[in-house]
Amino acid sequence: MLRFPRVIVAAVAVLLLGACQRSSPPPTEPPTHADAVAPTTEPAAAPPAEETAPPPYTLTNTEVHSLRAQRLDRTYPLLVSLPRDYAREPTRRYPVLFVTDVNYAFPLVRSIGAMVGDKGTGLEDFILVGLGYADGDSPAYSRRRDYTPTVRGSRNVKPDESGRPPLHGEAEGYRRYLADEVIPFVDAHYRTIPSRRIFAGHSYGALLGTHMLLTEPTMFERYILSSPSLWYDDRVMLARERDFAESHKDLPAKVFFAIGSYETVRPGSTDPRYNREDDMIADLSAFEAQLRAHRYPSLQITSTRVPDEDHLGAYPTAITRGLRWALPPR
Repeated sequence: MLRFPRVIVAAVAVLLLGACQRSSPPPTEPPTHADAVAPTTEPAAAPPAEETAPPPYTLTNTEVHSLRAQRLDRTYPLLVSLPRDYAREPTRRYPVLFVTDVNYAFPLVRSIGAMVGDKGTGLEDFILVGLGYADGDSPAYSRRRDYTPTVRGSRNVKPDESGRPPLHGEAEGYRRYLADEVIPFVDAHYRTIPSRRIFAGHSYGALLGTHMLLTEPTMFERYILSSPSLWYDDRVMLARERDFAESHKDLPAKVFFAIGSYETVRPGSTDPRYNREDDMIADLSAFEAQLRAHRYPSLQITSTRVPDEDHLGAYPTAITRGLRWALPPR
């Protein structure tokens, strides 16, 4: 079973279910006069027992594995959440959803999937796989390195808490780790439907998904790409799509794009939800236009904007819509 920090569970619960109230303990009865004047003839009270730590919160039907990325010489945790009836239906196979940024996305998507899924009536049941950050690295350091396609990252990025300068540009090595080690491991240990793999990423995670889409599109049947960081390296992924089109007549994939309505630049506005530099809505619109203009016969695109949300707030709605798109009830 997965033992997850309570602070993450609490944050997800607040996000999905609203704030919960705790009832106050019953008031203590005031001492009676007899209590106050009773002689102290009773033996001294025993010292209090040593306080034990409260039990951690456990996510049911969830497992954690540790996988060594041989070519990268790093180890990554892999989180797997199984459908509620997985053990009771031993012959049934399931589609698999892989999500990046596991610290945030895994408990959130797991909860949304269960609620929206409504015991299989709202979504098709699926196996959820969370792609963890490398052991020994901070989330910021790991994702900047593993999710970005070139070494030319933002010049304004500061070192993480370890003091190491940021490292970028290892998306292809990480993609090969997923293709050569993660996916075969999941298929070997769980009852999957290999033809129905789904990838979901947000921000840099969606940038990684775009890299995979233009490198080996059939790695996944469907891609849920929310708020992709297409601004990265002077919009390098738009240039790569043009290169892809010169050497490929088809792009066999189904893609769901989503972005918040505030992920643009609004000169003169003091609303902090607007971006200050990168017009991510314009970047995504340009990328979609390129894809459509090249008329790939097998490419299917669905796109949506999340109203009244910025880059940080768009994801819960985007992934909910993406799940409904990718896993309608059967």
